[in-house]
Amino acid sequence: MFFVWLKRYMPRGIYGRATLILLLPVVIIQLVVTVLFAQRHFEGVTHQMTDSVLRELELVLGAVDDAGSRDMMRAEVWAQAGSLEMSVQPLVAADLPQDNIMLWYDYSGRVFARRFADLLDGFEAVDLTQGGDVILYLTSSKGPISITFDRRRISASNPHQLFVYTIFFGVVMTLIASIYLRNQLRPIKRLARVAEAFGRGRHLPYTPSGAVEVRSAGNAFIDMRNRIERQIEQRTLMLSGVSHDLRTPLTRMRLALSMIEEEDAAPLLQDVEDMQRMLDEFLSFAKGAAEGTPEEIDPHVLLAEVVAEAQRAGRNVTLMSSEGAGLGTVPLRRVAMRRAVDNLISNAVRYGARAEVSVMLSDKTLRIRVEDDGPGIPENRRQEAARPFTRLDPARNQDQGGGVGLGLAIATDIARAHGGVLRLGESERLGGLRADIVIAR
Repeated sequence: MFFVWLKRYMPRGIYGRATLILLLPVVIIQLVVTVLFAQRHFEGVTHQMTDSVLRELELVLGAVDDAGSRDMMRAEVWAQAGSLEMSVQPLVAADLPQDNIMLWYDYSGRVFARRFADLLDGFEAVDLTQGGDVILYLTSSKGPISITFDRRRISASNPHQLFVYTIFFGVVMTLIASIYLRNQLRPIKRLARVAEAFGRGRHLPYTPSGAVEVRSAGNAFIDMRNRIERQIEQRTLMLSGVSHDLRTPLTRMRLALSMIEEEDAAPLLQDVEDMQRMLDEFLSFAKGAAEGTPEEIDPHVLLAEVVAEAQRAGRNVTLMSSEGAGLGTVPLRRVAMRRAVDNLISNAVRYGARAEVSVMLSDKTLRIRVEDDGPGIPENRRQEAARPFTRLDPARNQDQGGGVGLGLAIATDIARAHGGVLRLGESERLGGLRADIVIAR
């Protein structure tokens, strides 16, 4: 459960996770070294040096106690303190500070201040802000006094150097490791970019590089891409060949029927026309999304052209204009996308009385929507409806000439080839089927 909760706060990208993997050990090592050094150097060594100074302070305080009076203390004690390189000054009670005076980051100062408070009789406070000196404020038998001595006698000089070196070399090693890590992750990003482009129908040149495992994955991707392309090419050639070869006998049948009485030939001619329409749909399905190359296209202009052609063909279709639809261009295969939208419009006007087309473009997605007022498709059969050669007779009106079940399949293939999906739903405006082509930008 802990790791499931932690996943929500982990970076999503490979760079972020790799950086986290790199930085965590460095930071942990620096923290461990800092804590150990602080305990062994700042506390241990400072305690030893403080104990040495405490013995000297006891000698000075002993001289203060042996002085005859407060006036005589100055001459007698100065001699003793001078030999120990310390300076003693008598004070009045008002001169004693209420608390220790030191900088917020003075760690060693806090260590020996606690040591003085625990072991030095009469300790009142310490002032560590006077350059390199330590000023102790004490209450002796002769009244308040201050003792000044060099701080280097009680704590190591430049104690921050280890921290500076640790942080500096940690940053340097992190930068070096980041450069190396970036070079190792670059082939993975390039492989992901090429795979994403192939999923959207674009063939980008790619040569495996990087570590052995990345090269193996790259070679596997190239083999997979070649097999998929060969399969698509074989399917296209097979269906195109079969459809093309069937056109010749259909043409002969049409010529033969033209010599028969019109009343007798009408049903047969209708069958020939249906077969011709089926062959055209087979060819469209065979071409799929492989026709043309991606180019920057304004989807609003493209939809306007498709709707205009449908209106000229006598279809009751309307291009809806919506505020905030977004402007810009999207890399699309013009011929393939026109075929997908035209198929959706054909299905809409075949099974309904009218259709409406709209487009919405945002920073992340392109959405092309076709709605009709027909009977729609039940929710539990929408996935089945997008499969090739599927005809949902109970759900759709066949009196107006049903197809062969390839319209939605072609639109689905074209949407997938652009890195998108075809979503079927219920139209809130018209009550029929709503078909959305959603493509990520």
